[in-house]
Amino acid sequence: MTYPGLCTEFPVPGLRDPFRYITGHNNQGDAVFLETDHGDHRDIMLGGIAAQNIFYSSNGNPIEVTDNVDLDFAKQKPSLHIPNGCVVRMIDFIPGAASNMHRALTLGIGTVCEGEVELSLGSGEKRILRPGDVSINRGAMHRWRNVSNEKPARMLFTMLDVKPIIVNGKALEFDVGELMKEYAEYKDGEGPNAKE
Repeated sequence: MTYPGLCTEFPVPGLRDPFRYITGHNNQGDAVFLETDHGDHRDIMLGGIAAQNIFYSSNGNPIEVTDNVDLDFAKQKPSLHIPNGCVVRMIDFIPGAASNMHRALTLGIGTVCEGEVELSLGSGEKRILRPGDVSINRGAMHRWRNVSNEKPARMLFTMLDVKPIIVNGKALEFDVGELMKEYAEYKDGEGPNAKE
C-alpha cells in the first residue's frame, strides 16, 4: 500500500477519528455524558507531516469543574502549555514523520496509541515506544519519529506546568525550534515561557 502523502486534516489517513466523551452532572445530580464529539481544536502541523487535536485544557490546578467552568475555558484554543494548567492533545504522524529536537518547560506525559514511535533525547539515547508505552518527559530535549515508512502513528500527550527546571545550577530554557511556528503566541518574548 502506498501512503497518500502529507496530511491535510486530523485524523491523518489510515487512523480513525477518535471520540471525546465529556462527563458531568445533570440538574438532578445524576452522572451523565455532557458531550460526545471529536474535539474542538484540530490543526495541521509542520507542513502536513503531522496533525493535532486538542481535547481538553485548563487554566488552573486544582481544576474548577463546578458549573462547567472548565469546559468554557477548554473551548478556547490553548497554548503549548498553560501556566498552572494542563493541555491534552493527540498528535498523528504520517509514515516516516519526525519532529525537530525540542523542549517545552512542562511535564509531558506521552502515550503511544497506534504504531511505533522512536523517542530520541538530546544526549543521543533512543527508545522505541509501542502501543500502550508511556513517556514521562521532565523537560528533556527530545524528538519524535514514526519508525514506519508505511503506516501512520498516534500519540496522546498531557502537558502539565512545572516549576523552573534547574540543571547544573542553570534554569533550562523553552526551545521548540521549528515547532515555534505551530505556537506563534510564544514568539518575541511572549507567552508563559518567556523570560521575565
